[in-house]
Amino acid sequence: DRSRLYGRLKNGPHGHFVELYAARLVEERLVRHVAWRCLNVIGGLLSWLSGRRYQLADLDEQLVERYLRYRGERQSIQPGDRAALRRWLLVLRDEGVIAPMTPPPLTPHARIFKEFDAYLLSERGLAPKSALRHLPVIRRFLHEVCSGGAEDLCKISQSDVTSFVERHARDWSPATGKAMCSSLRSFLRYLHHQRLNPHALADCVPSIRRWKLASLPTYLSAAQVRKALDSCDQETVMGRRDHAILLLLARLGLRADEVTTLTLDDVDWRASEILVHAKGRQRARMPMPPDVGAAIVAYLRNGRPKSSCRRLFVRTLAPHVGFASGCAITQIARTALDRAGIEGCAHRGAHIFRHSLAT
Repeated sequence: DRSRLYGRLKNGPHGHFVELYAARLVEERLVRHVAWRCLNVIGGLLSWLSGRRYQLADLDEQLVERYLRYRGERQSIQPGDRAALRRWLLVLRDEGVIAPMTPPPLTPHARIFKEFDAYLLSERGLAPKSALRHLPVIRRFLHEVCSGGAEDLCKISQSDVTSFVERHARDWSPATGKAMCSSLRSFLRYLHHQRLNPHALADCVPSIRRWKLASLPTYLSAAQVRKALDSCDQETVMGRRDHAILLLLARLGLRADEVTTLTLDDVDWRASEILVHAKGRQRARMPMPPDVGAAIVAYLRNGRPKSSCRRLFVRTLAPHVGFASGCAITQIARTALDRAGIEGCAHRGAHIFRHSLAT
């Protein structure tokens, strides 16, 4: 059935593009049943387009969403279906069949966010994901205080700022409240720096008190760290990878994003050093302890899938590429803590190993 599906699509009016699409699936090393599902989704899309007299050149993200709604009314949409359709659009755009993706027009607030984001990246040296964390607070602040566009930024006053903080200081935990104030100060400094507001309003943002020792411990004992490391089954491919990742967190105190962005070229075996891409565009060479080096070697020899990706750690499931973000490293750390039965700590992620090393 699966080979007949590919043969039917290959011999159809869009067979050339189906072949290119299938080659991409092979290149990404997708398992057989996943590749068949992708082709099934594309076959359904092509039939749907033909039945409604659309041309292949008419295809875009909006038309794909209409097809997914149609498909969802008749069968369940699986998590990989959207990814399959995104790959199809990429193939068609690479061949010049459909127009490049056009971003939606910017709203007045979206234009402010874009300029603020550019300021954080270029002037402050923040990583894109760090800059992105500021936007939810700024979006709410502008919605409540500055309903107009950039023309109204000069009208923001001290009372607007303090009232906003007083309204939302108790919405979340004290730690989140402090982060809210930090984002707000950063945005207000930007307004004054760009002369969009004549007043230095960052100094009038109230501080949120956070009592020491009022929360659960934020670090693990040495025995707990060892227990988390020992919970990895090093007889399996995933266990060897996760053990190497946890050792980097526990022995070197790396952040989740720093582990994610490590490449094969960052490991200097002769000098026993690792080049770390740290926050603020900084680079730091760190010594590689023997147990960390041994764990990485075990993973590279008997765990890392064949892949053209230069990332040190890649997904065990196809496509074998690097992790999209540090969230995957955080999940690996959280799973190890759960597996080891470690409870009673405030944070359950990658950063707790960094705190533990510092403690």
